[in-house]
Amino acid sequence: MFTPNINYQHALPEAAQFATLFETTGWNDEYHLSAAELYEALRHSWYSVSAYDGERLVGFGRVISDSVLHALIVELIVAPEYQAQGIGRTILIDLVARCREAGIRDIQLFCAKGKAGFYARQGFVARPDDAPGMQFKSQAEGYDV
Repeated sequence: MFTPNINYQHALPEAAQFATLFETTGWNDEYHLSAAELYEALRHSWYSVSAYDGERLVGFGRVISDSVLHALIVELIVAPEYQAQGIGRTILIDLVARCREAGIRDIQLFCAKGKAGFYARQGFVARPDDAPGMQFKSQAEGYDV
């Protein structure tokens, strides 16, 4: 499903464009990343999709992968005023399709707080509480290293 007037591309967006879109999430309140640092992270993506309304980047998603077994979908972002128009769904479908085409067996994602329902409607399921997976916390966050 492609939203009218939205152009989807697989080339990385410009650093400043992505930084502007990333700021709409509030995630940078924790990370404090510069546009250059964000772009460096994007450069190491296995696959990405950018959505544009004219020249404006309004959506983005990327996959980090070992190309065989694991793929992790991260930074699926749609500008707030463009949400609920099918852009996120279109990006997600494209990301998952590319993983499947490559024969990747395990597709996971990071889900922003409050967005689990969106991903569930696209076929993702929450990991059980006793499933594998943990997140590292640094000393600055109150944990010993």
